[in-house]
Amino acid sequence: MSLLEDMDKDEAKPVDKPKEEPLKSTPTRTVKLETEDDTKRTITTGVTTDYKLKLINCSEVNDTVKLTVDVIATTSLGEEAAEWDININIPDAKRWEISKTGLSDKEVEVEANETKGLNLKVTAPRGARYGDTVTVVLTATSVTDPAISDSVTTRTTAMQSMLAVKTQIGHERSVADTLAARAENMGVHSIICPAPLRGYVIVEAMNTDRLVEIVKGIRRARGIVEGEMDFGEIEHYLTPKPLVSGIVEGDIVELIAGPFKGEKARVQHIDEPKEEITVELFEALVPIPVTVKGDSVRVIEKDR
Repeated sequence: MSLLEDMDKDEAKPVDKPKEEPLKSTPTRTVKLETEDDTKRTITTGVTTDYKLKLINCSEVNDTVKLTVDVIATTSLGEEAAEWDININIPDAKRWEISKTGLSDKEVEVEANETKGLNLKVTAPRGARYGDTVTVVLTATSVTDPAISDSVTTRTTAMQSMLAVKTQIGHERSVADTLAARAENMGVHSIICPAPLRGYVIVEAMNTDRLVEIVKGIRRARGIVEGEMDFGEIEHYLTPKPLVSGIVEGDIVELIAGPFKGEKARVQHIDEPKEEITVELFEALVPIPVTVKGDSVRVIEKDR
């Protein structure tokens, strides 16, 4: 065989190529923060509200997430304002007391596709003013890839409490007057002393601790009823009743105002839109209908 034939034969042999390694894909990392309910709330002083949050690792690999908290307090008192109590409960970790420790960030290990339930607790200080607000911004950032982050913002506002002050029956007004005089500049918004509510005065105030001390020094006051009242419990006291409320045709009434004051009569007709009633006087020689305002009579005997 010639040299040329031998070279052609070598060129015809297949050449083994090196095997290519498959490309390894980089795992996609995603961190999310979600809330289960409202992020804007109002609470009374000394009360704690819980924000239920979820920290979610949406990737196929474990990750370390850095939680960062920014607290923004808005108040009319400036630096003299009482501090809001803010902390976060994290599963399998020590309670994160942000307002006490001053620590604004914390790292949390989160496994692949894991969801951790976080509980953000915000407590309004006893000395808060009406409308004082604290905004908490919680941010979750992947330590592996800091470009990946998510955040949740909550806003909590302080509002007044409605409390019932127990009094000696028959002295509700005097207790209310004394309380109004002593509670000046103490964050008392209103004092309600409805006539049908015997033995109690309703107070709308911010600084409940100070209110307790004030009530202790008031004569014929018996202290504050434990627990706060809902607006629905007193709403009916704030709605004025019609002047003819409770009066029906046939009732016997006594006129307490006007030229026939002291006379007794029977109700003949009720005009609710005008809040007037028409009565017939018992002592009149000639039965003449007389129309008067509903607040000019007092029912002394109901029609049966």
